[in-house]
Amino acid sequence: MQAQELYFVIPTYRLRDVGETVEQYDRHFWKNGRTVKIVVFDDSIPANQQKYFPLLEQTRTHNELYYVGPHEKDLFLAYVNKRLRDPRLEGLVRNLFRPSYGGNRNCALMYTLGGLVISSDDDMRPYALLEDSPESLEVNEVCRGRLHHASSGHFVRKSFDFLAAFQDVLGKTIAEIPENYERGELLIDTATHLETNATKGLARENSLMLERGVVAEDAIVKIAQTYRSGTNDIDAIDFLEMFLADEQQVDPDALNSLYVLVNFRPVVTNQNWRMDCGIAGYDNTFGLPPFFPTRLRFEDYIYRLWVQQEGMVAAHVDAAQHHMRSNYMRNPPAAEIFNEEVSNLIKRKIQASVTRLSALSVEFDYNGEVSPADAQEILDKILGLHQCALAAALRTEDPQRADALRQFAASLHKAFYAFEPDFFQQNLVRIVDDVITVIKGSLELWPTLVEISYFQKSRRGLPELRVHNGKPDGASNSVNHEQVHNVH
Repeated sequence: MQAQELYFVIPTYRLRDVGETVEQYDRHFWKNGRTVKIVVFDDSIPANQQKYFPLLEQTRTHNELYYVGPHEKDLFLAYVNKRLRDPRLEGLVRNLFRPSYGGNRNCALMYTLGGLVISSDDDMRPYALLEDSPESLEVNEVCRGRLHHASSGHFVRKSFDFLAAFQDVLGKTIAEIPENYERGELLIDTATHLETNATKGLARENSLMLERGVVAEDAIVKIAQTYRSGTNDIDAIDFLEMFLADEQQVDPDALNSLYVLVNFRPVVTNQNWRMDCGIAGYDNTFGLPPFFPTRLRFEDYIYRLWVQQEGMVAAHVDAAQHHMRSNYMRNPPAAEIFNEEVSNLIKRKIQASVTRLSALSVEFDYNGEVSPADAQEILDKILGLHQCALAAALRTEDPQRADALRQFAASLHKAFYAFEPDFFQQNLVRIVDDVITVIKGSLELWPTLVEISYFQKSRRGLPELRVHNGKPDGASNSVNHEQVHNVH
């Protein structure tokens, strides 16, 4: 196994549209003279895989394209379970790699062991939106961005060689990275709470401020990310507040406002609560901890905790990408809000009870308890949003907008169990307990799985399919097609 092999991975459950993402990134790499192994990790159900995989085969790429889907994952799980020789662990193994944001990324970690891995979500694009008149940043400011109406036209599209930016820092000590990197203890987003990244309310403008601190010269950059335009990973509640504030908008799923970067500069920090796995890079040379295997959207929170140990640092690199925010197969807004509120509760509980950080894991004491006060705090917040939506429906003169607002209010009422405190807490306890049980069991088993996968990857390789696609016009079409590796 080559020590610093480079992988570019695209985790997806939307195989229908991922071909466009593949081609755009491949074209970007080719324009910058980059060669990289591209791997699509697909969480589609087998029926959708059969339906849409031919679209992936119709793509044209300069770089080799590989695919890890339901069949390949089943082969991988069968091999792992055979090596474990304990049927009682099969359910836990399946949960670790089950179709979910965390499960799919955990597959990617196993397949990229021994190398550097760059990951971009299926609705990311290899360019960023920047204001056409950039402003200078303040002394401790490393990034500034603003919301613009999509039709304002006061921004331009810029492309950065983000692979080179990641390679400048990943797996390197602070002494080895470029001198233009700012250094400090952590980043503070003026629009979000520090530990959870939950927003303080819809902000039209925000800045990332560097809190100064000493960064050891021998500390290694284990995780990194680009900056991001588009939605900047705003909360679902903020997305709905943008809808409430725009009297001309009639579809809550439409994105009429875009987050546009004003300016940014690279930085390394001892902590990084702004870690975003949608546009991230990892030094996976010796293995990494698992993403939380959950269908809730906080799978990458483990890395914000894990990177705080001595000798490790995180980076925001000197590049940016764009989030298109696909609505295809996305949960309704009310469901997204529910998931975020549950996630924020769990994040606070885990962060407050961390006991140990190690090379492949994070240990914490929280066991899933949810108090009446925890549940009521969430309900009070959502009741306020519900009332705002109903008030906006009464205020608007557009019947279509009023209907959309009332439908959203009704879906919010349903998602939060009719705002009935006892019923909501009962279900919240059940959900949180299930999530924490799976996470704790997964963390205990993970080091063994890393050892099994590392050995098999170096010996025979893990199951993957070389996609039988062609080269772009004018490029060589000679392709050595490979089939799925057999696992014994």
